[in-house]
This record gives sequence, structure tokens and C-alpha cells, in this order.
Amino acid sequence: MNWIRIGAISGALAVAFGAFGAHGLTPKPKVLNTMEATERQALERRLANFETAARYHMVHALAIVAVGLAPGVARWRTAAGWAFLLGTVAFSGSLYAIGVGGPKWLGMIVTPTGGVLFIVGWVLFAASARATET
Repeated sequence: MNWIRIGAISGALAVAFGAFGAHGLTPKPKVLNTMEATERQALERRLANFETAARYHMVHALAIVAVGLAPGVARWRTAAGWAFLLGTVAFSGSLYAIGVGGPKWLGMIVTPTGGVLFIVGWVLFAASARATET
């Protein structure tokens, strides 16, 4: 796998999704002023979910690039890269979906699965680095 290329593409997508969330999902002030409090709160939660998704997406895009650049045992780095990539799809993807009005059950099932994959990826990445020291 070319983890540097995959990480760079993922980073570009993180910027694009972040821009969409910041500019495409935020209504004009006129519309905001006509919203009821519950509607405004729901919108704020969706925007916060989108922002969290973009932040974690970018962090893990950089982690994928690091997997491609770092020394270490290739199979451990490859496993870490896959965990970061699948974690991004599950974690950020589910929060992006919720941010545009997708089903909330994604946040209870898919989002935590992505978070666990992120943790697994970091542990595997650390194991890869540790394996080179011995």
C-alpha cells in the first residue's frame, strides 16, 4: 500500500468536508434568526458533529502519512494504516452522515467502532516502532 498517497488524499478530503461543513451547512443569518430554539440547537449539534469528524479525519490522514514514512515492521505498520483508514471511514464517516441529517443510531454503533479502530491503529503503530528498537 502507498500509505503516503492514501494519507494525502484523505487529508484533502478532510479539508473539503471541513469546508463543506463550515460553509455549506451553516444557514444565512436571516434563516438562523427565524429558527426556533430547538431547531437551532439541533443545527449546532449537527455542525459540532461535522467539525469533530473533520478534525479526527485530518489527524488520522496525517497518521496514515506517518505510517508510510516511519521505519518499523512493515506488517505492523500496514495493520496500523488499515486501522486508521477504516477508523476514519467509520468514525468520521458516521459523524459526517449525522451532520447532514443521517440516522442517529450511527453515533451509537458505528462511531464508537471507528474510535476503537483509531486506538488499535495507534497501538499497532507503537508496536511497529517498538519492534525496530530490539
